Amino acid sequence: MEKRPLILVSNDDGIEAIGVHELVDCLLKFGDVVCVCPDGPRSGQSMAISVNTPLRIERLDDWHGAEMYKVNGTPVDCIKISMHTILGRRPDLVVSGINHGSNAAINVVYSGTMGAAFEGCACGVPSIGFSLTTHNPKADFSGCLPFVDKIVGSVLKNGLPEGVCLNVNIPASNPAPTEMRITKACKGRWTDEYQEYTDPNGRKFYWLTGKFKNEEPDNEDTDEWCLSHGIVSVVATALDRTDSCDITFLTEG
Repeated sequence: MEKRPLILVSNDDGIEAIGVHELVDCLLKFGDVVCVCPDGPRSGQSMAISVNTPLRIERLDDWHGAEMYKVNGTPVDCIKISMHTILGRRPDLVVSGINHGSNAAINVVYSGTMGAAFEGCACGVPSIGFSLTTHNPKADFSGCLPFVDKIVGSVLKNGLPEGVCLNVNIPASNPAPTEMRITKACKGRWTDEYQEYTDPNGRKFYWLTGKFKNEEPDNEDTDEWCLSHGIVSVVATALDRTDSCDITFLTEG
């Protein structure tokens, strides 16, 4: 008999996050699910790995038939150690999320959610990162699930190009989104990123904050435009960051 697809799930919000449990429930219809997440929040970890910390794996109670594990590392650590130690065979799909907060535009570079998807992609496995545009820890993820169904089913059937993973962002809108578009990452940047404070001893310290500045707010082809108009954005994101620009001047003279 043909084996059911094996789906590896991770996130950067930690094993207790609502989003990953909602994701696991949605994926169980597609195959066997193994969920390996950090033991606590690891947002902003990108593709960081633990090089000076021994990693420990703890098996948890199954969740509705899915195997659940937590690891004292980063999202990428979770994918790497799953491939090396936990899984009995190569997964057919890596899915990360559902993240609490947007990973559109430049945020894809910082995201631990997308870091896990990039690592799956680097291992040659079709990989997807899902995010909902709210940081509410008790967010309603029901509006995400039809799009998870559609995208996961399609990727399992058709695969993805080599070296490409999907960055899917879903607006936390009311009513829930009904439209999805293939888009590109918006050009933008963060400003006023650190707030200065003074502790009781008179020493200054800084807390990460900031505002995102959309540098092309009227460009309807971007993820940020779609999200601001209640539309789900899907960006095909390449692992290879080589650019084709002309830098031959470096070898001249």
